[in-house]
Amino acid sequence: MIKKTIYIFTISLLIYSCNNNKGSNDLTVKETNKTEEIVPLLGKEVLIYTTAQNTNKRLSLDLKKTFKKSKQPLETEIAIFVNPEKQFQEFLGIGGAITDASAEVFSILNKDKQEELLKAYYSDEGINYNIIRTSIHSSDFGLGSHTYIKEGDKDLKTFSIAKDKVKRIPMIKRAQALISDDLVFYASPWSPPAFMKTNNHMLQGGKLLPEFNQAWANYYVKFIEAYEAEDIPVWGVTIQNEPMAVQRWESCIYTAEEERDFLKNYLGPTFEKAGMADKNIVVWDHNRDLLSHRANTIFEDPEATKYAWGIGFHWYETWTGGDPKYDNLGSVKESFPTKNLLFTEGCQEKFDASQYQRWSNAERYGNSMINDFNHGTVGWTDWNILLDHTGGPNHVKNFCFAPIHADTRTNELIYTPTYYYIGHFSKFIKPGALRVSTTTSRSTLESTTFKNTNGSMVTVVMNKTDSKITYNLIVEDVKVSMVIEPHAMQSIIY
Repeated sequence: MIKKTIYIFTISLLIYSCNNNKGSNDLTVKETNKTEEIVPLLGKEVLIYTTAQNTNKRLSLDLKKTFKKSKQPLETEIAIFVNPEKQFQEFLGIGGAITDASAEVFSILNKDKQEELLKAYYSDEGINYNIIRTSIHSSDFGLGSHTYIKEGDKDLKTFSIAKDKVKRIPMIKRAQALISDDLVFYASPWSPPAFMKTNNHMLQGGKLLPEFNQAWANYYVKFIEAYEAEDIPVWGVTIQNEPMAVQRWESCIYTAEEERDFLKNYLGPTFEKAGMADKNIVVWDHNRDLLSHRANTIFEDPEATKYAWGIGFHWYETWTGGDPKYDNLGSVKESFPTKNLLFTEGCQEKFDASQYQRWSNAERYGNSMINDFNHGTVGWTDWNILLDHTGGPNHVKNFCFAPIHADTRTNELIYTPTYYYIGHFSKFIKPGALRVSTTTSRSTLESTTFKNTNGSMVTVVMNKTDSKITYNLIVEDVKVSMVIEPHAMQSIIY
């Protein structure tokens, strides 16, 4: 017999009302460490959590089963195959952005609802987010544009985050207080101050003027210093949000060569001189379609690549029904195995308050998360964690969905299916977990698996079809026979 550490799970659930998806939810998973003789998986218990359309199941402990001996599967059977011996990237975490819009809506809620929202995202009672993204000064999601300096102050003598201290930073700190030591906090700029740009405007694209390269690099340092003075440890930054999109909101354009040169000649060396070489710098921060070109240009340069932790990406190439280009992720990871892939932003566009419970929104998330992870992604960051009943506030009316909305007229929190679908990953997969080889015998099912540092395995399965599907989960030489309902997600813990 092999001596190994095993874990006993105690699960306490209080299911959200399926009629209005509001109220508190306790989804605590407690782990007890115990060392004893361990036998193979045969006969071991399997826990299945389910979220399914047209049911009251929302991250519900649905079934308990046990592993049985597996036989050679038939071609007529549907199966998911997990090979624990083949392990890949280390899991960084999952989270979302605390924007000025999220903080504005949060500030309107009463204290009970504020506490409910924070626990829903950042605690064991909820879905255990550990990543927080925010903007360096303003983005479109807020009441208006602002910077941290007076216009024209290239020496940054007037630099102040006083505006952030009013609503944004208090919300971040309350979230941070609920997260364990695995907090990953990073920031992204949408635009330099207007005077530093070719179009003399924060909106509508434009480029960083060469004479302000150093001042703009210094600005990142000032931001990190200011936030860390507020006891918010900064994990890293992305260089520019969506550097190839001329938007009607805050935006700035960098070609691949321009971003490479800014990184190697200014931002990287400036971080080093400031004693911030440990801060992680993420390049690109835009869609999957042009990911390979940006990676090739920056990571092939020996001076630039030494400053880059990895490459970030969004999903908006699918705005017009385009291919999500998951293969580009795998190609970049294969070409640059020491660089990390990080999903930095995604949301469902075109807000419609009558569509809070639209299931396809959640399935878009599930499809992206499964495929992003299976192609080497280490972490996944949603966009706004909270928006109001208009899909904002957004100062250019670019209204979108969030996993949770607040109707500020009634002080009501509205939980969308997306919240639960994200939770099927974030609640059970812990930072430090390793992705494990997982394949499906039919494209009707999508699946990924991670092995936590405590030895527990989490296999996530999604069914986007209109039919109930019977399948076998086969792990090494054992199996569990399963049924997944139409338009459903399962987290299988063993």
